[in-house]
Amino acid sequence: MIPTITAFARSPDRGRGLARDMRVRWALEEVGQPYDVRLLSFEAMKEPAHLARHPFGQIPTYEEGDLILFESGAIVLHIAERHPGLLPDDANARMRVIAWMFAALNTVEPPIFERSLANILERDEPWYEQRLQVLEANIRKRLGDLSSRLDDAEWLDGAFSAGDLLMVTVLRRLEGSGMLEEYPNLSTYVARGKARPAYQRAFDAQLAVFTGVSATD
Repeated sequence: MIPTITAFARSPDRGRGLARDMRVRWALEEVGQPYDVRLLSFEAMKEPAHLARHPFGQIPTYEEGDLILFESGAIVLHIAERHPGLLPDDANARMRVIAWMFAALNTVEPPIFERSLANILERDEPWYEQRLQVLEANIRKRLGDLSSRLDDAEWLDGAFSAGDLLMVTVLRRLEGSGMLEEYPNLSTYVARGKARPAYQRAFDAQLAVFTGVSATD
């Protein structure tokens, strides 16, 4: 059965691959699973039909038969558990990868996402510069710890995994800020993730929604 995911009909990031459906697309491409996409307007995301899939009216969602999931991390974990390639076979290594998935979304992403929102919503507020300093200090603490742990390894725990997939998508939010370049091993880590053919296919597919040009045109 081909799963269906939901995505923005007009992505706020203008097709830069920062919307969270990118994570799900990438995971599906990594495991070679075809998928359909239901594109939604912001209005449709708040209608009962979509709220039945996602109680908070966001994207992405994932539908496969009678299974409906929301939250990108949960969806990626489901894909990784159903298909080989994103989780190790060894039980201990598997749990370490799942721990990295949680770390990406619960430890590394929050201050990065807050910084993105502050840049959009608070730039004209008198407290903006002070708040930005606090957020960037928190981000640098996380990046420093992550950089030390990664050291000169290619991936977080052995082979590329769902933990790397989520971590790379989180760190991509810092592109253009100059902060990622302060940690060269993290910058090259993100570049390795983006160079994967599955990432490129997923990126091209989500960009085509915004540009109206398919990857095969």
